[in-house]
Amino acid sequence: MRGDVVVSPSGEEIVLVDVGQRVLHDDPVIRVWEVQLEPGETHPWHLHHNPYVVLSINGSEGRMDWLDGSEPRFISEHRGGWVYRPVSPVHRLTNIGKSFYRNRLVELKDLGEHQAAPLDIHPDDVSVRTVADCALDLDGPHVLAALDVEDVRLHPGGPCSLDGEWFVLELAYLFR
Repeated sequence: MRGDVVVSPSGEEIVLVDVGQRVLHDDPVIRVWEVQLEPGETHPWHLHHNPYVVLSINGSEGRMDWLDGSEPRFISEHRGGWVYRPVSPVHRLTNIGKSFYRNRLVELKDLGEHQAAPLDIHPDDVSVRTVADCALDLDGPHVLAALDVEDVRLHPGGPCSLDGEWFVLELAYLFR
């Protein structure tokens, strides 16, 4: 978390930043951050204490570097794409593409900071779809995140009406 200090393999002290740049939603189950990077910009060293889902709003090419010196991970995200990630070592993200990058990072607090040790879940326990201008009847808890406005919420399940384009993130592990 912001302000934590870790030591690199070379002995350099690194002050960590938050996993995102701005909190858009925070409740006992989830915390949703915004991350935005211009081409060439880097989100500095940070550490995830919770498993998380990345929802891509504006995609670009990216490079994840690991503080421990492991080989970098290269990513290519596109609008409407998503990925689930378990807790990972200290890393930073650089937008190495030519386009603006923006995402919503959904921390699953109930699997991380509310546990003695972070839990991992089966890939089928989280799923995401994008929808536009529709009415849904959701079975169990879902995270709803708009793609074009700053509207993010945890929906308990049941009917909802969505105007515009939305991510619908099902948290199936909460009701199994």
